[in-house]
Amino acid sequence: MKKCVSIMIAIMLLVVLAACGNNASDSSGNDSAGQKKQQAQAGAFPLSITDKTGTEVKLEKKPERIVSVMPSATEIAYAVGAGDKVVGVSNYDNYPEEVKTKEKVGDLKVNIEKVVSLEPDLILADTGNGEAIEALRKTGLPVVVMGAKTFDEIYDSIEMIGKVTGNEVKAAEVIKRMKDDVREVQEKVKNIPVDKRPNVWIEVDPSLFTAGKGTFMHDMVTMAGGNNIAADLDGWKQLSEEKVLQRNPDVILNTYGYYNKDASVKIKQRPKWQQVKAVRNGQVYSLDSDVVNRPAPRITQGLKEIAQYLHPELFHK
Repeated sequence: MKKCVSIMIAIMLLVVLAACGNNASDSSGNDSAGQKKQQAQAGAFPLSITDKTGTEVKLEKKPERIVSVMPSATEIAYAVGAGDKVVGVSNYDNYPEEVKTKEKVGDLKVNIEKVVSLEPDLILADTGNGEAIEALRKTGLPVVVMGAKTFDEIYDSIEMIGKVTGNEVKAAEVIKRMKDDVREVQEKVKNIPVDKRPNVWIEVDPSLFTAGKGTFMHDMVTMAGGNNIAADLDGWKQLSEEKVLQRNPDVILNTYGYYNKDASVKIKQRPKWQQVKAVRNGQVYSLDSDVVNRPAPRITQGLKEIAQYLHPELFHK
């Protein structure tokens, strides 16, 4: 391997020297561009970054030991190429497969002592970790916090983790692939008139919490060619049963059925819901909870899944 690398470097030097002989100014420009690309690929350290909490975090060098206390952050770290640096994850982590063998550092109540014992030089967290964030920061270890609410903010989280792990180029590739997925879906539904788009009830849990505007779940339903019946609400809110029934959704999507296999069946069995269009027409579906609930790269898989349920004639499984 070292011999191959040496040969490649020699070839590159020959190319540069040849360019020097032909045009010195062009060579200078090419060298500069090459250096910038190498710096972007390697990550520029030391660096300072402002995370989702508005806190400035300084990293002296590229992290070699990363602890992630939120599954979405873990998935992003692996997606951008930093998975081999991850030494600890939350109890909830289950993707990719490799995380199952990593040290566990607790749930939302992070085991601070366990985290410290792993000697991380970077901790990835989320605003959902709440009070644990401050406790982690008191250890003196660098903590970078994400907190994506909307689809666009997911891109921001990926870009941020790419930067702090020295994987900016790979992060950009991940974001591009996701945007291509979004474009593909939007292209197929763009000609559907608003009044022909199905009205959708997003059920986050059986107590009728839902996703209003300003959430990535709302964004996905809208991008997939649906009308969110809770679009007049902001964020994650609870709606009364009476109001849900009044809005009479054409499609019901629950985001907890992946772990509760009877979720859709129980929704269909609710006594007062028998005249709801979605129940009457069998349009009640359970989404893959991990995919649609985590603001991470797989979210576009969730987008495609939703699009298939809303417009099966346009999207074939």
